[in-house]
Amino acid sequence: MSRKLFGTDGIRGVAGEFPLDGSTVFAIGRALGHHLSRGKRRPRVVIGQDTRESSAWIADAVAAGLASWTAEISSAGVITTPGIAFLARELGFDAGVVISASHNPWTDNGIKVFGGDGYKLSDEIELSIEKEIFRLIENGGSPEARPQVLPTLPGDHDLRERYETWLRSRVPKPKIRGKIIIDCANGAASPCAPELFAMLGLDVEFIHHDPNGKNINDHCGALYPQVVAERVRQCGAVMGITFDGDADRALFADRHGNVVNGDAVLLMASRDLQSRNELDAGMVVATTMSNMGLEAALKRFGIRMLRAAVGDKYVLDEMRKNGAVLGGEQSGHIIFSRIATTGDGLLTALVVLDVVSRTGKQLDELVADLKVFPQLIKNVRVREKQPLEQIATVRSAIREAEQDLEGSGRVVVRYSGTEPLARVMIEAESQEKMQRHIEAISGAIQKAIGVI
Repeated sequence: MSRKLFGTDGIRGVAGEFPLDGSTVFAIGRALGHHLSRGKRRPRVVIGQDTRESSAWIADAVAAGLASWTAEISSAGVITTPGIAFLARELGFDAGVVISASHNPWTDNGIKVFGGDGYKLSDEIELSIEKEIFRLIENGGSPEARPQVLPTLPGDHDLRERYETWLRSRVPKPKIRGKIIIDCANGAASPCAPELFAMLGLDVEFIHHDPNGKNINDHCGALYPQVVAERVRQCGAVMGITFDGDADRALFADRHGNVVNGDAVLLMASRDLQSRNELDAGMVVATTMSNMGLEAALKRFGIRMLRAAVGDKYVLDEMRKNGAVLGGEQSGHIIFSRIATTGDGLLTALVVLDVVSRTGKQLDELVADLKVFPQLIKNVRVREKQPLEQIATVRSAIREAEQDLEGSGRVVVRYSGTEPLARVMIEAESQEKMQRHIEAISGAIQKAIGVI
């Protein structure tokens, strides 16, 4: 049985609609409470949220469901996703819950769960919890246990401050001259990043750090890295940093206003670790979406690159299997497993600043030899996620592209784990071939299962 509610990064949907309607969210809290209560009389859970206007009531409904199993709830208020992972592990909570839909629009929301070890739950545990959710829904959600008025969780600023202090202690204080522009995406980084960077004494200008419940990711943040890049150009800044809605990933801009993505960060970080004999296993874990140019650049330095399925959860699984200490995604999820259990945009920013500070080199100089293969990505909105290999026309279009590009390109076709989208990615040296094949594959998907 495959999971129906949990995707690659928790449960997501439109706030107020199934599975994020009030009664289902309460059932999710109850199912999680039931899971945590096995063998434990009163589990402790820490909850955090992003800045969407729906996040507060969803957090309250999850808390109410958990409390119906006598769970003890602590709230960190608005905090990054990796902040909750840290608090769960550091303070001995049995679980950490994040209310966020990351890079999705403000109308969406989501529920992510970390275990007491700070790692995301396994697919098997998520499936077990999901079965309990559906059982509760079928039984009416146990309405007798549901409070008539939901309690409002007060955020504990001390919890957020503890996370920020820990971050500051992980990386030496960078010495960088010149202004740095930081885009907080009007999301979870909005309170955290200013507090953290105030500890560092750098010349920083923050943009998009005034959330109103509806402006998270709105033409800002990691979805729009060109925004911070343009601000860097305008100000003559030395660097730009941009986070997504829950700040578990970060992208950058160099002093010339060029976007520096997760592939480039992996290259820079891996070589720095290698130079200090800290790149265990001599490898980096990336994903199927990482550019062939990264693989080629790493190979020149004797660094092996493994590819995992898309999703930082699966990157981490591959890292743990192979003893790798560095992994990540082109989108900016970077995992430093010696320090953290999940991707952390604020931590990534500190590591990049540290490398720039220690080497005395500018960001563009550190990644200048990364020669990126041309890449096209096209999203197709779908009405169902039917296995693509079972659709003859799609299978045929993919096979034709793979045969044509053999040895000189790549074809990756997959479903998004968080949205009703099929993603078609093609890398090749020929623009004409990329365009022709991406249109053929996406057209076949659109005709078979696309939203009309």
